[in-house]
Amino acid sequence: MLYWLVETFRPWLLDHNLYRFVGVLETQLQFRALAAAGLSFAIVLLLGKPTIAWLTRMKIGDTGATDAEALKAHADKKANVPTMGGVLIVGAILGSVLLLADLTQFYVLLGLIVVAWHAVLGAFDDWLKLTAKHRGTGSRQGLYAWEKLIFQLGVGLLVGWFCYQQAPPGSDDLRHVLNLPFQKTFVSASEGPSPALWYLSMPLYIIFACLMVSGMSNAVNITDGMDGLAAGISAVVAIGAFILCFVAGQQGWAQYLLVPFVPNAGELTVLAGAMAGACLGFLWWNCSPASVFMGDTGALALGGTLGYLAVVTRQEFVILLMSGVFIIEIASTTLQVGFFKATGGRRLFRIAPFHHNLQLRDWPEQQIVARLWIVSVILVLAGLASIKLR
Repeated sequence: MLYWLVETFRPWLLDHNLYRFVGVLETQLQFRALAAAGLSFAIVLLLGKPTIAWLTRMKIGDTGATDAEALKAHADKKANVPTMGGVLIVGAILGSVLLLADLTQFYVLLGLIVVAWHAVLGAFDDWLKLTAKHRGTGSRQGLYAWEKLIFQLGVGLLVGWFCYQQAPPGSDDLRHVLNLPFQKTFVSASEGPSPALWYLSMPLYIIFACLMVSGMSNAVNITDGMDGLAAGISAVVAIGAFILCFVAGQQGWAQYLLVPFVPNAGELTVLAGAMAGACLGFLWWNCSPASVFMGDTGALALGGTLGYLAVVTRQEFVILLMSGVFIIEIASTTLQVGFFKATGGRRLFRIAPFHHNLQLRDWPEQQIVARLWIVSVILVLAGLASIKLR
C-alpha cells in the first residue's frame, strides 16, 4: 500500500520536495523487504502479550495429548498452554506485506492467498481439536488427514496453474524449467538459456507445485512439537528463501549465478522477509518455556509459504535441502505409519516424529531444539553455496 501511494503521488511529492523522504519505498526493494522483516517482528512482539491473554481467556489451550506413554510427563507440562498463536505470525505477515509490497504484482497477491488459505485451514483444524471435549464423546478431533490434504492440494493446484500461466504455455521459458542441482540455467548473459535444460509441461509443473506446497505445509506442521523448534527453523529457512527470491528476480544476479531468472519474483523478498521477522518475533513468546504455541494455524501457513516460494523461484531442490530438518521429520512419520500398517502393528522407530525419538534418548528439549537450529543454519548455508556450484 505504501509502495502504491508513493508511486501514485510521485508528481505531487516531487513538486513539494517530499519525494526524497519516501522515494526509498519505491526505488529500493531491499529496503522494503528488510522493513517488512522489522515490522512483522515488531507486530508479533507488541501484540504477543495481549493476544496470549485473549487466547487464555477464550480457553484456547493445548490438550497435551501424546501418542507415547513415555512422553506423557512431557506433554502434561504443556497442557493448557495457549495455542493458535499462529494468528500472530499470519497477521504480522499479511499486515507487513499489504503495507510494504507492490500489490500490483501477481506473485505477491498469490502469496497472500497461499498464506491466508493455509491459516484458515489450520485455524479450523485447531478449533475442532480444542472444542472436541466441549462437544461430547465421539466429537471429531480435528480435520481428517484426507480432508486437510484435499485443501492443501487444492491451493497447490492453484499455485501450479496460475504460476505456469505467467510464461507463454509450451515456451522454453525459465519459469517452466526443472532446475536440477549443479545445473547451469544460463551459459552466459549473451548466449541465453542453455539448450540442455528440461522444461516442464503444465501437468508436471502442477504436480511439482502440489507436492511442494502440501508437502512443506505438512512437514512444518509435524515438526511443531517442541518449544521454538518449528518457529526457529522456519525463520532460518525463510532467510535463505529471502536471498533466493532476490536473486531470482534480478536478471543480472540470476545470470551471474546461473540460476533461473523469474521476472517480478524479486517482490517476494518482502513476503520472505515478513515471514522471517514474524517467526523471530514469535520465538520471543514460544521459546522454552513456551507461553504460546503456533498450532496448525501458523505451521500450515509457514510450510505452505515456503513451498510456494520454492515453486516460483524454481528452487525446489535448494529449499528442500535448506529444509532438511523438516524433511527428516515428515519422512520419519511417513515411514513409521507405513511400516506400522504394512506389518500389522510393528514400529520402525520407537516413536515418530524424529524430535521425539531424540527425546526418548534422554536429550533435553532445549538441547534438541538448539542442535536442530544449528543443523538448519548449516543446511541453509549449504543450499546457498550450491547455487554457485554449477
